[in-house]
Amino acid sequence: MNYTETLNWMFSQLPMYQRQGDTAFKKDLTNSLAFSKHLNFPEKKFKSIHVAGTNGKGSTSHMLASILQEAGYKIGMYTSPHLKDFRERVKINGNEISQEEVVDFIANNQSFLNSHQLSFFEMTVGLAFDCFAKHKVDIAIVEVGLGGRLDSTNIITPEVAVITNIGFDHMQFLGETLPEIAFEKGGIIKKDIPVVIGEYQDEVFQVFEEIADKNNATMYLAEVLDAEDFETDLKGIYQINNVKTVLQTIEVLSEKGYSISEENCKQGLKNVVKNTGLLGRWQLLNNTPKVICDTGHNKEGLKYVFEQLKQEVYENLHFVFGVVNDKDLNSILPLFPKNAHYYFCKPNIPRGLATQILQQKSEEFDLKGNTYSSVQEAYKEALKSASEKDFIFIGGSTFVVAEVV
Repeated sequence: MNYTETLNWMFSQLPMYQRQGDTAFKKDLTNSLAFSKHLNFPEKKFKSIHVAGTNGKGSTSHMLASILQEAGYKIGMYTSPHLKDFRERVKINGNEISQEEVVDFIANNQSFLNSHQLSFFEMTVGLAFDCFAKHKVDIAIVEVGLGGRLDSTNIITPEVAVITNIGFDHMQFLGETLPEIAFEKGGIIKKDIPVVIGEYQDEVFQVFEEIADKNNATMYLAEVLDAEDFETDLKGIYQINNVKTVLQTIEVLSEKGYSISEENCKQGLKNVVKNTGLLGRWQLLNNTPKVICDTGHNKEGLKYVFEQLKQEVYENLHFVFGVVNDKDLNSILPLFPKNAHYYFCKPNIPRGLATQILQQKSEEFDLKGNTYSSVQEAYKEALKSASEKDFIFIGGSTFVVAEVV
């Protein structure tokens, strides 16, 4: 199989949560452990940082990678989901792995994958860890896919665990309350391994304290740090929390003997996009009219996005908007600005919510607009309708953003 055929096989033969939803989710590490053994335990051959949380995982992971690259370390990074190309999930020093590596990995392990019926995510984690071991990275930034305790990535023993924050997302898997969700994400806390908590949240902090105490894990709270002297090229006022989380994590690594200077931190934060290729975080797509996209998609993430939107000056607001079908619309739609014209669309995945349903539900919250057959059609119509002084925002789902970046 060539690269395209390999990807088609991966997407069609094996469950993929981002596309299918509930049916692809496995609450079990059995397959991940078996695959690790089959691959000769690659995760034991490199150092790692484990990053979990409801919002900010991706930005935090990319900031950490950028700083460590500036400090001269060879960095592996595993994140999900991808926006344009599958290989965005697995990078070495900001560069995607080659198509040949993906093709060869699947070809060499296809009999195991078939016989054990691994999920898309379990297989991809194995690919990432195998690549990091073969490339001999100094340290890998490993982003949790979903939750933490039973996530496929949770077979690593990291240098430090990071939990950015806790919010209501994926509740059908992780729990109905914030403490229940925190317990699942706190599952990445391991014996004698330090853990950085990004934000103090009264409802969940005790959950982390109890797990940390049980595991003799030193806990650090990042939000008390002073980060005034540090700027990042990732736009959005919400990034300040991620910057503090990153700087606290760097402090922990420095205490462990890693050589990372303040200048490395400053340059790393200023060059995140250049060093890592991160997309979709308050990303500017066009100047006149101004077009911004952002992957924020749950209640907590969207609150930050809309706070940023209030800083913008424009005549009219246009909103290209689509979601997945398991999104809790009652929790997010009250946040959306009513003074916008909406272009309702469906991301091109099986989980995409039908535009008519999204429009009907949105109208209950006084959000007015028209439906379109695709994200691209909605975006083209927004560009056509907007004047030079207008503002176009594209979001609601990672998959909507993926179709325009």
